[in-house]
Amino acid sequence: MRKLVLILIFLLPVFGFSEQLGQPHEWQLGFQRSASPVMDYINDFHNLMLIIMVCIAAGVNALLLYTVIRFNKKRNPSPSKTSHNTLLEIVWTVIPVLIVLGISFPSLKVLKYEEHVPDAEMTVKVVGHQWYWTYNYPDHDEITFDSNLKHDLDEGEPRLLAVDNNLVLPVDTTVRIQITSDDVIHSWAVPSLGIKKDAVPGRLNETWVRIDKEGTYYGQCSELCGILHGFMPIAVTAVSKEAFKEWVTQAKDSF
Repeated sequence: MRKLVLILIFLLPVFGFSEQLGQPHEWQLGFQRSASPVMDYINDFHNLMLIIMVCIAAGVNALLLYTVIRFNKKRNPSPSKTSHNTLLEIVWTVIPVLIVLGISFPSLKVLKYEEHVPDAEMTVKVVGHQWYWTYNYPDHDEITFDSNLKHDLDEGEPRLLAVDNNLVLPVDTTVRIQITSDDVIHSWAVPSLGIKKDAVPGRLNETWVRIDKEGTYYGQCSELCGILHGFMPIAVTAVSKEAFKEWVTQAKDSF
């Protein structure tokens, strides 16, 4: 019975049974829920930057408030005519430089981690078209299919994010993703997975992902690519390794 249910889920491109973690919600203020190590790094860097920015904003506003109160016309009827101060100019130049340098090191660490593709257990090729995606599994008998915006939604599927054929990947598996385009520049982006990589005609870009949690993660083309740019969604469904093997068996016959 369990096997039959899994087969029905994957033969019918209806993934509403999966936990839909990676999609926007009303009144959302922060990132979508992380589901990969790369997104964990991005979240940590974002939180660090938020603390630094709040401290800077609080300091600047406190200084501004002090200046308004301390040096107003009533308290300071004869203001200083000083036009410059070498020490102050050095201080307010050096401090921002040190802050930027301090920010750059963790930023470069995130970039290095994201750009370095570790030894992959499988590869997926992604090709952007106006206005849909093609997915290819070279390690699984060249399974290939197109993924288009789904117009007739099933209950629970998000508008303008659901597709007719989801990209299916196993959890806890390092996946190399090779991305290119067949016409104009696109960008393959899935926020919960920490992925945003341009699809450029004549060029092969590469990234990677290792999904931690089962579920369906949504994204969209993030590069203006024509009149239907806003109707080019991405849906990635992460399943257990056993379920992925069953999906591969069925996909070989379906596509």
